[in-house]
Parts: sequence; structure tokens; C-alpha cells
Amino acid sequence: MENILTKIESPEDLRALDSASLPQLASEIRQMIIETVSRTGGHLASSLGVVELTIALHYVFTTPRDLLVWDVGHQAYAHKILTGRMKNFASLRQSGGLSGFPKRSESEYDCFGVGHSSTSISAALGMALAAEQLERKQRSVAIIGDASMSAGIAFEALNHAGALDRDLIVVLNDNEMSISPNVGAMSAYLNRILTGSTVNRFRHDVKSVLTNIPRVGESVFKMVKRAEESFKGFVIPVGTIFEDLGFQYVGPLPGHDLEALVETFENVSQLDGPVLVHVVTKKGKGYIPAEADPSGFHGVGPFAIANGAKITSAKPAPPSYTSVFGRTLTKLAALDKRVVGITAAMPAGTGIELMAEKFPDRVYDVGIAEQHGVTLAAGMASQGLHPFVAIYSTFMQRAFDQVIHDVALQNLPLTLCLDRAGVVGEDGPTHHGSFDLSYLRMIPNMIIMAPKDENELQHMLFSSLSYSSPSAIRYPRGSGFGVEMESEFKALELGRWEILREGRDAALLAVGSCVAPALTAASELADKHQLDCQVVNCCFVKPFDEELLETVLKNFSRVFTFEENAGVGGFGSGVLEFMASRDIRSAGVVITAIPDHFVPHATPKQLRSELLLDSDGIIKKVLSKQFAD
Repeated sequence: MENILTKIESPEDLRALDSASLPQLASEIRQMIIETVSRTGGHLASSLGVVELTIALHYVFTTPRDLLVWDVGHQAYAHKILTGRMKNFASLRQSGGLSGFPKRSESEYDCFGVGHSSTSISAALGMALAAEQLERKQRSVAIIGDASMSAGIAFEALNHAGALDRDLIVVLNDNEMSISPNVGAMSAYLNRILTGSTVNRFRHDVKSVLTNIPRVGESVFKMVKRAEESFKGFVIPVGTIFEDLGFQYVGPLPGHDLEALVETFENVSQLDGPVLVHVVTKKGKGYIPAEADPSGFHGVGPFAIANGAKITSAKPAPPSYTSVFGRTLTKLAALDKRVVGITAAMPAGTGIELMAEKFPDRVYDVGIAEQHGVTLAAGMASQGLHPFVAIYSTFMQRAFDQVIHDVALQNLPLTLCLDRAGVVGEDGPTHHGSFDLSYLRMIPNMIIMAPKDENELQHMLFSSLSYSSPSAIRYPRGSGFGVEMESEFKALELGRWEILREGRDAALLAVGSCVAPALTAASELADKHQLDCQVVNCCFVKPFDEELLETVLKNFSRVFTFEENAGVGGFGSGVLEFMASRDIRSAGVVITAIPDHFVPHATPKQLRSELLLDSDGIIKKVLSKQFAD
């Protein structure tokens, strides 16, 4: 059979195909995604689930004039393949290659950049309003998943769009609900009828006639409308919540039936006002291991296509920070009844599922609702519980106001557990935890910690239980260092740093993931360059160990700071602020941090090398012009 995909260089080529060719195209796209992600890693299950939906949207709508706004972007691989990036698809998530998410600078078909969830409806509505004001003929289509729909911003956008009554199409990609064959077939049939031009023209004419009847017309029309909604509610097992918000509801549609999708979208494209199209898909569609374990194949590393087995190195890796967090939290929950766990749709990703297995009644998954999760924790803390809120660093940005207003202002003791702090690798700038030290350090009452290794992480979690103020612990993605895990918890003295290596020539002040490479660098500097460097584990970013810091600044003329955080407002900035407050002028401080631009995607090892945050980079910094004299 002749390959179709190789002939598709743009959606225009796609639209030139006859509809009978589309199922074969879907199969070829699915195979390309599986083969590529098996080598590069990526978001597999969600992208496999929307292949037919993506084809139908590009087939019906005139992209890029019409705008497709993808939510999160986990599901955008088929979109990339169809929009001129097929030949470069093998570079997915590789350094210098295609981003794993829609990116405006990458393609004119990526009309809005994403990586965090639930933004698509707001953005698409904004685009629709802009088109109206600028008198452009275009349609705006937001594609959002059922999980993303749980976030507050999605409902805010739906409410606003319904009130404005402007042309907007929202496609709800539902991959959690089941849909039986009989109901699915009936739904598809009914929606073809109910969205067809004849029925909608009749509906419009009936409304015009009835509403013009004096005194009783509006009431009669509302009664007819309720009858239509009751019929749809009877034959289609979905409530009318979207219609109550001002949307015309269409669905649920079988999300892998190209004929039904194309015909319905063609009808919907002719409708006026806001429309919500409910499409039911299966995550991992077309790849049996991903269908069987869609959560496990949500975000994957390289794997064997034959059975889906993860490809790992022969050498066993040390436990990850995430797993250490999960095990430690479970132990703490057994010791202290005040301990509760909260996560935002990431029980496995954060490791909190380990506590949920043993204490299911004390773990709360709030869905994609970070703001609610933080304020929920504040409410619990106000009544004597001690919540541990496990949210990735990049996603905690979404709850910034809640951290200030609901937690810190009231000085409520709880622990924010920021996984994936620093560079995270192939997911790129939307997912790097680049800013948490900066956005938390300025907040009064906040305690901020960063462990040098996985053993120190467990002690920080234990110590936070005894603090009377809110605390945040940030730790990196991936494996720890394989250090010995002490069997007994140890209370860390608040604000006390740790001198790991004495020295006389320079001081290396390192935070979290930078401590181990600083120690390695110090050893090599001593052995090969006769430079004796002191290494300090600055495990508390707030409060500082002011006594030790002042001693370091007065005893060393050269002080270097290292952190996997933005240089602006980060740990190094805090050192300079401290010097200014104490009028210390004897030391020259060199800050090494994430520069003032968004860091692209690459492996964490590649990024740390480029940022001079690995041992080789630290050596380069120390051997720079600071020692030229």
C-alpha cells in the first residue's frame, strides 16, 4: 500500500486527500509517533489518543488562518507531523530539535505556546475577540482535555465566553469517560442531525417566530428549548452544564471515527456563537502497552516497541528524590497524625502515591487546581494539621498569590514540596523549575530549603514538621547520589549552613544540586591547580546563616555562588543584598545561576554543562579572571 504521510508537507496537502484515505493516514502517523518516542521519550499516550481528532481538525478548518489552540501540548505530536515538521520529527525533544510542546517561534501553525494546562479557552477567546476587532475572517478552536477542564481558569474562560456570545469552538477531549458502542453510534447520529444546517436553520426560524409573539413568545421558546435539552439529556448521557454556561453542546462523539468527526466539525464550523464539542478518545490508542497503562505511558523515556519495556542502563540507579520524598512522607505520616498529603493531579509524578497506598484517607488529589490545593492546605494548617503540598516547582508558580495571601501572611505551618526544581531537561522552558527561589525568597515568614542529597531531603521533611512557619523544600528531578540513608530522622537547626570542606583561597557557596559538583570541583582545583577552596552547603536559602556568611565574606576575597535558579532574585542576589546591608566590601562575589533568558530543552547534563553548573563549569568559573591577578 502506498504511503500517504510522506506526501503531506502541510495541512493543505491533507485537505487535498479524499476522506477515504484518512484512516490509513492516521495509522501511519500513529506508527511514526510510536517509533520516534521509543527513541526520544516524550508524551506518548495522550498524543496517540488524538490522532484522528487532529486530522479531522486540520482537514475541516483552514489552518493556519483558522487557529488551533492546544491545551498543555502533551497531545500535539500529530499536529507537528501534519504541519511541516515531519522530516524533523526524529529530533523531538533533543537539543536543538523540535520542542515537545507547541511553540510560536517553531511554526506558524503553533499559534500559542503552552506547557502548563488549562490556558487554551482563554487564549482562543482572546484570539476570537482580536479577529472580530481587526475584521479578520478566522475561527478559533481550543482543544482541552478533561483533566485540564478541572482548573479554575478553564471555567473562568467558559463563563466569560458564554456571556460574550462570540464565535468560539471548544473541543473537550475526554479520555477518561467510557462510551458504549450503542450510545456512541446514537450520539454520532444525533449530533450529525442536531448540528446540520437544516436543523439549525429551522431552530433559528422557530426562535425568530416564537420570540416575536407578544407577551408569550419568549416563554414558549424557553419551553421548547428545555424540551430539546431534555431529549438530548435522555439520549446523550451528559448534563447540560455547558449549555447553562451559554455554549451549544455537541457530543459525546466517538473520537476515533474520522467520518463522524469530519462531518460534525464541518457542521459546527457553520454555527454562530460559542460551541463545545465533546469528543471521547482513548489514551494510548493503537499501541497496546499504552492502552493498558495510559498513566505509565503519559510521559516516558526510551522504550522497546515490542513490549513497551523501559530501556535502562545496566547499572542500577540510586533512588530518585521523588521516591525518597514518598517513602519519607509515609514514615512521617505513621509517626505524626497531623501529617496529610496534597497533590495537584500528580500522585505518581510527585511520589505521594506511596503515602496514599498506606493512608488513603490522608492524601488529597485536587486535580489540576494548584491554587485550590495550596489554600486547602492553609485551611487544614489553620486547624492543627500539617499538610505537605507536593507540586512541581514550575506548577507552584500558578499558586503564587495563595502562597502569599493564604499561607505566609497568616504564618501557617505547612510544607511546600517542590519537585523538579532547577533544569528538568527535554520538556524545556515551560517545565524548568527556574524561579522558585526568586518568587519564594521575597515572601515574609517563608523558610526555604534545598538538600545537597537524598539523605538530607528526608531530614528536611522531618524538620519542617517542627517549624512554626511555612516552609518550602526544593529538590531536583531524577536520581540522588546513592548516599547512605540514615535510619533515624535528624532535626536540622533552622538557618544553619554546613562547611563541607575547609579552604583558604576561595569560598564556594553552593545550593542543593550544586553542592556535589562544587565538592568535586574543589578536589580537582586543589589537586591540579593548587587552589584551596572552602565548600559550604547553603541548605537554607531563607533564613541565611548570617554568622557564617559574614565570616566567609570577611575572610575570602573571592566568593562564588552556585544555584540552579534564576540569577535575578535568587540565592546569589541574596548574598549581595546581605553584603549591602552589612556594608561588607572586602569580598568579590561571582554569581553562577540560570541567566536572564528562558533555557531551551536538552538533557539535564547538557544544560548544566552549558550553564557552568556542573563540576567542569565550576572549575572554569573559579579559574576565570578572578584569579588572573
